[in-house]
Amino acid sequence: MTASPASTSSRSWIKPAAIGAVVLALAGIGYASLASSTPAPDVTFISIAGDKVSTQSLRGKVVMVNFWATSCVTCVKEMPDMVATYNKYKGQGLEFVAVAMQYDRPDYVLNFAEQRKLPFTVALDSAGDIARQFGDVTLTPTTFLIDKQGRIIKTYVGAPDFGAVHKLIEKELAG
Repeated sequence: MTASPASTSSRSWIKPAAIGAVVLALAGIGYASLASSTPAPDVTFISIAGDKVSTQSLRGKVVMVNFWATSCVTCVKEMPDMVATYNKYKGQGLEFVAVAMQYDRPDYVLNFAEQRKLPFTVALDSAGDIARQFGDVTLTPTTFLIDKQGRIIKTYVGAPDFGAVHKLIEKELAG
């Protein structure tokens, strides 16, 4: 059975239109991530050691804020790369805060941090306030890269390409 010319021509625009919509959506996402330079929220992290660290106190440094959970397979898998990134750049001014999600049990977070000897600040977000202030983070891992002026310059949802992360960190540290 062959399609009539009318039905063929009415469907022929669908593929290009769908492709065009996908390209525009991806371009919009790419632009949003490149043009993203919104101020990081003014929050105070409470570390598992009881220390308070505010985003204000981190001004002048490049900062990574990583929302994660001990139950998140991707988070656990990427944590050695997060540690390596921190260790590589901490002497040049990189700060790192790993924020455990509200639903993560504090004893699990403490155990995870101690077993893996996490070298950076590990904070609890017991009420979910910090995740809300960072744009209502619900997916883990979500990582924000913040420049020396306190602006979010890149947001990664899922495991980032650490080679690209390192290049961006180096650029920001040099600036």
